[in-house]
Amino acid sequence: MATSPVLKRDLHPTFLAVFRELKPRTPFPEFDIQFYPYAHVTSTVRLREGKVLVRMSDLLETAPEPVIEALAQILLRKLYRVRIPETYNARYRRFAGQKDIVAKAHLIRQIRGRKQITTAQGRHYDLHQIFDELNNFYFQGWLARPELSWARSASRQSLGHYDAAHNAILISRIFDSPRVPRFVLEYVVYHEMLHLRFPVRMRGSRRCIHSAEFRQEERKFPRWAEAEAALKTL
Repeated sequence: MATSPVLKRDLHPTFLAVFRELKPRTPFPEFDIQFYPYAHVTSTVRLREGKVLVRMSDLLETAPEPVIEALAQILLRKLYRVRIPETYNARYRRFAGQKDIVAKAHLIRQIRGRKQITTAQGRHYDLHQIFDELNNFYFQGWLARPELSWARSASRQSLGHYDAAHNAILISRIFDSPRVPRFVLEYVVYHEMLHLRFPVRMRGSRRCIHSAEFRQEERKFPRWAEAEAALKTL
């Protein structure tokens, strides 16, 4: 049975106050604000038939009022295309980056998230074989093999992805082709393997996904520049 969105605290005063700040001469619209059981710390806003629909992750139910205010500023400014001051972004990122929130989000993604795992064996390339070869060459074989899978589609937007919650690496099927040189695919897999070696960290209010150490190790790939140039053609 599907889980319905719920609202356990009244956020309307906060959103109305932010709306009045942004639109001082505009009549208040109707607000429909719900906490929703997303698989991520996700919040969305949209305008439908004059009603402002706000959906916020239920992980934010216990967020302090200043965080809710910052999120209201972010969402409504995005909706009405108004510049978002960095103070609001920083305040929200600091909250979302707290260890307990990150841990809860990680668990929620494991429980609610659906990772579309297919197979590591493609028509032309075997991801298990490539991972093991790279692991032995660059990491002395000490990286534990995560779930490896070709993505369902040949996406040009998401070439590769490491999902820490599901401990899975997905690679776009665009690389499973005889027209793609093996070293280009190896570079993409190597990049995702570096996310195992260098997990995401918080630096102040910002998430550091590709640290200086990450980039330094990335450039140890012998044909790094050639692979990067090849990826740009995709």
